[in-house]
Amino acid sequence: MSTGFSSSSCRFADYFVICGLDTESGLEPDELSALCQYIQATKFTDGARGKLASANEGENFEQSPLRRTFKSKVLAHYPDNVEWNPFDQDAVGMLCMPKGLSFRTQTDTREPQFHSFIITREDGSRTYGFALTFFEEVTSKQICSAMQTLYHMHNAEQYDILHTPPTPRSPEDPRPTTQQLHASPALSRLQRFNSYDISRDTLYVSKCICLITPMAFAHACRKVLEQLHQAVTSPQPPPLPLESYVYNVLYEVPLPPAGRSLKFSGVYRPVICQRPSTAELPLFDFPLQEVFELLGLENILQLFTCALLEIQILLYSQHYQRLMTVAESITALMFPFQWQHVYVPILPASLLHFLDAPVPYLMGLHSNGQDDRTKLELPQEANLCFVDIDNHFIELPEDLPQFPNKLEFIQEISEVLLAFGLSPEANPQCSEGQSKIRGFRCGDMASDKRNGNLAGSPLNSFLLRENQTIARLQALVKRTGVSLEKLDVKDDASTNKDTKVQCEEEEMKMHQLNIRVREVFANRFSQMFSDYEVFVIQPSQDKESWFSNRDQMQNFDKASFLSDQPEPYLPFLSRFLETQMFASFIDSKILCHDDEDKEHTLRVFDSRVDKIRMINVRTPTLRTSMYQKCTNIDEAEKAIEVRLCKIDHTALHPHLLDMKIGQGRYEPGFFPRLQSDVLSTGPTSNKWAKRSAPAQWRRKDRQKQHAEHLYLDNDQREHVECLFSELQLLLALDYYWFSQSFRPCLKSVKVDVKYIQEARNLGTTLRQPKLSNLSPSVIAQTNWKFVEGLLKECRNKTKRMLVEKMGREAVELGHGEVSITGVEENTLIASLCDLLERIWSHGLQVKQGKSALWSHLLHYQESKEKRDATPAGLGPPGIIHDTERRKSDASCAMPPLKVSLIQDMRHIQNISEIKTDVGKARAWVRLSMEKKLLSRHLKQLLSDHELTKKLYKRYAFLRCDDEKEQFLYHLLSFNAVDYFCFTNVFTTIMIPYHVVIIPSKKLGGSMFTANPWVCVSGELAETGVLQVPKNTLEITFECQNLGKLTTVQMGHDNSGLYAKWLVECVMVRNGITGHTYKFPCGRWLGKGVDDGSLERILVGELVTNMESDERMCRTPPMQQSPGMMRRFVTISPNSKPKLNTGQIQESVGEAINGIVKHFHKPEKERGSLTLLLCGEYGLVWALEQVFQHGFKSPRLFKNVFIWDFLEKAQVYFESAERSQMTQDENWQMRVRHFCHFMRAINSTPRNIGKDGKFQMLVCLGARDHLLHHWIALLAECPITAQMYEDVALLKDHSLVNSLIRVLQTLQEFNITLEASLVKGIGI
Repeated sequence: MSTGFSSSSCRFADYFVICGLDTESGLEPDELSALCQYIQATKFTDGARGKLASANEGENFEQSPLRRTFKSKVLAHYPDNVEWNPFDQDAVGMLCMPKGLSFRTQTDTREPQFHSFIITREDGSRTYGFALTFFEEVTSKQICSAMQTLYHMHNAEQYDILHTPPTPRSPEDPRPTTQQLHASPALSRLQRFNSYDISRDTLYVSKCICLITPMAFAHACRKVLEQLHQAVTSPQPPPLPLESYVYNVLYEVPLPPAGRSLKFSGVYRPVICQRPSTAELPLFDFPLQEVFELLGLENILQLFTCALLEIQILLYSQHYQRLMTVAESITALMFPFQWQHVYVPILPASLLHFLDAPVPYLMGLHSNGQDDRTKLELPQEANLCFVDIDNHFIELPEDLPQFPNKLEFIQEISEVLLAFGLSPEANPQCSEGQSKIRGFRCGDMASDKRNGNLAGSPLNSFLLRENQTIARLQALVKRTGVSLEKLDVKDDASTNKDTKVQCEEEEMKMHQLNIRVREVFANRFSQMFSDYEVFVIQPSQDKESWFSNRDQMQNFDKASFLSDQPEPYLPFLSRFLETQMFASFIDSKILCHDDEDKEHTLRVFDSRVDKIRMINVRTPTLRTSMYQKCTNIDEAEKAIEVRLCKIDHTALHPHLLDMKIGQGRYEPGFFPRLQSDVLSTGPTSNKWAKRSAPAQWRRKDRQKQHAEHLYLDNDQREHVECLFSELQLLLALDYYWFSQSFRPCLKSVKVDVKYIQEARNLGTTLRQPKLSNLSPSVIAQTNWKFVEGLLKECRNKTKRMLVEKMGREAVELGHGEVSITGVEENTLIASLCDLLERIWSHGLQVKQGKSALWSHLLHYQESKEKRDATPAGLGPPGIIHDTERRKSDASCAMPPLKVSLIQDMRHIQNISEIKTDVGKARAWVRLSMEKKLLSRHLKQLLSDHELTKKLYKRYAFLRCDDEKEQFLYHLLSFNAVDYFCFTNVFTTIMIPYHVVIIPSKKLGGSMFTANPWVCVSGELAETGVLQVPKNTLEITFECQNLGKLTTVQMGHDNSGLYAKWLVECVMVRNGITGHTYKFPCGRWLGKGVDDGSLERILVGELVTNMESDERMCRTPPMQQSPGMMRRFVTISPNSKPKLNTGQIQESVGEAINGIVKHFHKPEKERGSLTLLLCGEYGLVWALEQVFQHGFKSPRLFKNVFIWDFLEKAQVYFESAERSQMTQDENWQMRVRHFCHFMRAINSTPRNIGKDGKFQMLVCLGARDHLLHHWIALLAECPITAQMYEDVALLKDHSLVNSLIRVLQTLQEFNITLEASLVKGIGI
């Protein structure tokens, strides 16, 4: 087969199809759709009647023959086949007439109905169909007789039903009988209205003509089909045979290229269509006005949210075109995202089983106009969005999150609708809105500043004359011999007949409303995802491996992206990022390596994101919740108006074909089968084909190149002036070459002028280096001295900082996390920052900003965003909400925090307190040092060799490979020590924290029904009580910097059937620095188990690396835990080795020595006192060993704790004091203090256990310098003799005296306790 066009992209339409009744095969019931209708009907009938009809399910004699479904067929299609779009006869026939053939009589309405449909091929590509269904008189006597026979059978069936005694019904069945429903008068009226008599009635049957096209030009196709139908129903025959018009639309009307408009001839009136350019939103030719009138703005936004979250959506209407319009509108508004699941806007009656699909879908179900929503039984409704279009309401699933900035978004769209005379509320009378829209003036909304647009200021010839740059360009172009007369812009376009809109006014308004609304929706996504590129995770393996493991790969750092979003966005975004449409969007971003590889939607969206970055004054990556209205509506609307005012191409007019005499005649009122011999092939190489060559469009490009220049805004014209010398050369060349070569330059100007300006400056500097007047030898010698000096200084500074740091840490008693934060360390770090700035300033091409390091980082960031090469795995987990909640059987290891230079930059950019580039660079260095990533980040930064070459001269330090490697090696040594130079300096910033509770899997510790809570404390602040969601083991929150973490308080409300919880440990991670703290527990929380505690205070330490973190997370609960004295000795006395008296004395001495050294340090360099008191091998643990030594073994099934001994001692002291036993005043004072503290701790409202109370007593005693007094009292107490063996340390007077002397050394220090240790104690 030969056609006039060689590719699928050139033809406006691929097929013309005729569907209807095949008189040769006769009436055939549509079994599938009839069966569906029968099943639906028999739901409300009794059993007897159901059995009666079951034998004839396909026929369904209960229903009037005029209301039954009969099988339609594709009667003809022209041409037979095209290779790029094989004809799918089943799909076309099913969608042209989704419910099969329909019959009518002269008393029924027979208005033609238009609808469109989509055929989705296996590869995901789509073909569009546009069908016009009308009714023709049935001339076949056989068909009329068959219909008469069916009516006789139907009447007999109805008679049998009326005279069948009703089946006895159960009292529970309230449904009335058929006899009750159909009284005789009602039946007779129905038969008179809905009947057929061959002798007096005229029978009509439905027929359909259809166009199959590669693109959805809905209005143009509708006009073509309506005019073809008019041609056969009009009393006067058309000027030409029908074949001429069909041939013309199939073979001689080209598909307009992007950014062009097309005019071709219908039977009676011309037809106009326009196609958006590659820089505009994709083609959409359905009326959004109708959707807003049918559903209302609020419902549309809810439906839009459901579609974005890939919730099952079912549209319901008795109008096929409404189903298609709503479906296409919602998917079009989702730009740049595309619906990835089942998409059937018109579900044929034979495919109702599709509704059972357990996958997201968007389907349209046809309504018969009689059944209401209650009678419609759907397979799945729990997570379904049901849209009743005709009745203007929508049913939403539960827990649907709000779209971000919903109220402001509604307000902005409402302004657009009101400007067109439309109400944001649903309007049942759609025709009223159509009349209102005609009164809209184009300039009304442009001058309305409420919508975020600037007031309209049309470009006129006066402004062109006043602008010197444009004037020079005009003069230059005129010298090339090209006329600019057609480019003059008039002051009032409405008064010039050349700019008169060629299409109908209603169609023009439809395009204006569509583009305005679509631009507002697109702007929302452009704002929300303006920095999405930096979170794209590039695959590290080859493309084949990536494709094979796509399901297991993460392509977007969702957690880090969410951590940058305003809190109100998170409920919606956290779910949206999990959708298939978002994953596919990111996949397409990963697969494209440059702008040419990008698909249209991605290219358009990225250009809009770039424009937002260019326009916004604020830092592009700094998130804000401020609503920003769409600002480019006028530009988008102007492009459409220009295309419709001046048509780019007029297709060949229909003409007589080479047909035989007599062919082409038709009978009025009947659409005939056309002559296939003349419609099977298109024109070969002839005059018609030549007129459709691509050169036809290139002639139009010549003028548009100048128009693009003239429509540049002021800022763009300013930068074009900078490139004027290049323009002189380019404009002197051939225009076709000009359109191919120079247009990308103009496009880059429009996308981001800043980058062209920077490139121009860099190019100038390359041609004129500063050292050009020196000889090469002098340059090399001078440079070598600079490089050697910088490298030597780097070596000296790193050595000094390491010696200082290691020297400080050497005197610590095993507490590696205690670091120096004093003036000296800050001075050394500031000095290192200065060195880095000097290194990055050496050999710089052009200085851009006060910080060369930060400027390089910004260039790297922009480069990665442009090329979409962000490092894999960014940043911390998401904040506020964690959708991936861990169950009790989840892995206890906290997922590793991935490394990202870009994300660390973004952390710094998000700190509002830092105003200058120098401050940002220093903060970034501090953060990198604290994370032990400084060398790695800088190595990654310098791995972009192209960027380094662009920014630095050849002699720069950063381009000396050997010296650069040594420099990075020196910085790598910082990984050997711990710095908190970021945490301790930026104390007021907001930081996300991630908490994971790890229960023990032993002894049923993972079974838990109560509501847990945690409270995280640090050196700077504490969070307060945070409720952990039930049945979860983790929580993510954001709060002001807590500093280095010290304690975690955790507990529960003792609710539920199983309120006993064995917790192994708690892990907490700082989302910015990545520091992970482990808080071991190994104890029960619950009444009647362990020491009966419902609340515990856990003291933690920094986990050095994630491997040890994962290993420590899996330690058994019997492992020693800081802050918790495990009295499992009461359960199994021999479960742990006991210390002898010498070891106990040594432990006490080391604990006291650690506290003494703590206070001998400068105040700003001290570590955590809580760790020294309650941590592992701290003072509380050491005194626990003292009291456990020689403690008598408990009796079977009874736990005895140290607190039990202390309470008995309290009772003894109180009774002795009341009996006024002869003791000195000093003894009485000590007794009163001891009893007072015991009573205060026992009366605390906190649900702490006995071991927790002992810890509290030791801490309070250390604070008030009473521990040595209490030890002396208890050693002399008679209760000690009863509960301790003779070998106990407390019974050895010499050891007790030694212990007292050691404890007395604490008297000279002012011990301040952390609030979490003494909360609830009023002393």
